[in-house]
Amino acid sequence: MKKTLVWIFPIIIASILIANSIGINLPVRQITSVTNDSLSIVPKSYMPEEDQLINTILSRYHYRKFKLNDSLSSVIFDRYIKALDNNRNYFYASDIKDFDNYKFLLDNDIQNGDLTPAYKIFNTFKKRVIERNDYVDTLLNRGFDFTKNEKFLIDRDSVSWPVTQEDMNELWRKKVKNDALNLILSGKKWKDAQEVLKKRYENFRRAIYQYNSEDVFQLFMNSYTESIDPHTNYLSPSTSENFKIDMSRSLEGIGAQLQQEDDYTKVNEIIPGGPAYKSGLLKRNDKIIGVGQGDDGEMVDIIGWRITDVVQLIRGPKGTTVRLEIIPADKGPNAISREIIIVRDKVTLEEQSAKKDVIDINQNNTLYKIGVITIPAFYIDFEARQKGDPNYKSTTRDVRKLIKELKEEKVNGIIIDLRNNGGGALDEAVQLTGLFIKYGPVVQVKSSDGKMDVDSDPDPNIVYDGPLAVLVNRFSASASEIFTGAIQNYERGIIVGEQTYGKGSVQNLIDLNRLIGSSGDKFGQVKLTIAKYYRIDGGSTQNKGVIPDIKLPSAIDPVEWGESSEPSALPWDQIQPTKYQVYSDLKKYIPELEKMHEDRMDSSAEFDNVLEDIREYKEAKAEKYVSLNEEVRKKEKEDDDNKRFERENERRKSKGLKLLEKGETNIKKNKNDDPYLEETGHILADLIKLTVG
Repeated sequence: MKKTLVWIFPIIIASILIANSIGINLPVRQITSVTNDSLSIVPKSYMPEEDQLINTILSRYHYRKFKLNDSLSSVIFDRYIKALDNNRNYFYASDIKDFDNYKFLLDNDIQNGDLTPAYKIFNTFKKRVIERNDYVDTLLNRGFDFTKNEKFLIDRDSVSWPVTQEDMNELWRKKVKNDALNLILSGKKWKDAQEVLKKRYENFRRAIYQYNSEDVFQLFMNSYTESIDPHTNYLSPSTSENFKIDMSRSLEGIGAQLQQEDDYTKVNEIIPGGPAYKSGLLKRNDKIIGVGQGDDGEMVDIIGWRITDVVQLIRGPKGTTVRLEIIPADKGPNAISREIIIVRDKVTLEEQSAKKDVIDINQNNTLYKIGVITIPAFYIDFEARQKGDPNYKSTTRDVRKLIKELKEEKVNGIIIDLRNNGGGALDEAVQLTGLFIKYGPVVQVKSSDGKMDVDSDPDPNIVYDGPLAVLVNRFSASASEIFTGAIQNYERGIIVGEQTYGKGSVQNLIDLNRLIGSSGDKFGQVKLTIAKYYRIDGGSTQNKGVIPDIKLPSAIDPVEWGESSEPSALPWDQIQPTKYQVYSDLKKYIPELEKMHEDRMDSSAEFDNVLEDIREYKEAKAEKYVSLNEEVRKKEKEDDDNKRFERENERRKSKGLKLLEKGETNIKKNKNDDPYLEETGHILADLIKLTVG
């Protein structure tokens, strides 16, 4: 069986060598003028060739065998419009009607290298943004009445497009009024809020003027690539350079990957071991709206900024302080921003390493020592290994050492904590599985040409054969899912937590300049899905992920987060299982484990609070409108703060912890202050009782 070495989600392996084998002869269609407007952006002369080259690569090498036809053209069109104006704040209904002429023709345009429609749509968008910014000045000079009882619709992605200028003006009056009210509720006086908003919308204007031909091409190409699957992307030359920096993680900063969503900068991923990860102050999906340097530097409002400019503002030398003003993701539409402080540092392999801990679980007056191994990513020091360093670092090597230490501490069982582990090196997922089984297959890999490979653990030695649990959540992805799925299939351990992410595909990065033998770097890169992963029972990890044996409460709706939330995601499917021998018969214990878990949940004040938090979060997410009345919003915020304060003190009282004083926000948590980990410990203790006695 062939052994593959692939780095998956979020790291991608080097370019595949198809540069001279494609033999592409591309007819280039003449670019027509988009408009005579001096502010308009037009494609560069080489972009039709790049467009056709990307199309050829996708159609020949993508895992999904698709047809670029009218149906896909419609999907590309909708995605492009959404990428520009997701919340329907800029385009008029008449604009969309005009653009509809292109809806079923983009397939032909892409094949012919005609970028005229893409640039015409963008230039109309640019014009509308400038118009709206001009109107904002009028609104801010006029001011607002915050005593009126009116509401603002936050989520407009499914409402009708504004028809008249009056409709658009009314929409923007409420939008800017809500912006102003948010600033006032955060403590600013009207004059200060007015100044912040004038700067903010001037930044919007500046940002739209900074868009260049390369930016528009990337936007449009990604509307095409991401219509095929969400992990296939086009990276412009400048984006490619930032991607290389991101992958090396050598630049000093806070250790967070950011993305743009509407006018906001949103946290897409917290890098394990980085400053943001260690601080615990910044969470996935938080919105960053301001950046300040040092202890007292001006807090710069970054709403509407280009993501590249935001990144440059946040990056900085190791040891320096950056202040971020954030809107927490879990606070709903009435959330008020708060300031956090992070000290910049480098993200090193050492800091991303697996760590161990021991928690005490008191189960029916019996004390269990449970070892916890937290693995933030599946890592390996490729460079050190290639140099022949016998002490090179890897996930499996580190976990092997940690298991030995936990055995010496005489733990009764071990939890592998893979929450928020986005993946990494496939080989490490395979070898890590091998620490807990004798030998056998771990994952099946199916390439775009239909070829099947099976990656197996060849080592018959078991490092740990005791009671085992794996704790996962919705953001456990890719390599995490391969390990978790194998442990579940072998019935080697009990899987606890949430349904995992569902990313069961593999990507390669192709440098278009190398592909055509260009010595320059005018072309970008394509990240292309080329293979799919399957569990040893034949089921794909794609889309469905891994379903835990024991589910814990979750605020995350799979329809909104994870692979299944992506309309273009590759489907779940099943192939022939490979031969493997189960380790034990854990399945027979699951019904009893579930019952004991449910009984604990019913009598747990801790989980009552968790469930209440989840309920309130879902209610807040479902709320489509916010009040524009200052007193109403203040009252809502005060009620929310009081509820959270009382609930936190109830939780602390039940655990014998020091109660908070009124207004206290600096809540320090100890290692046992994690209800999900604690409950996993109880489930593992139940399993020990049932299987060991």
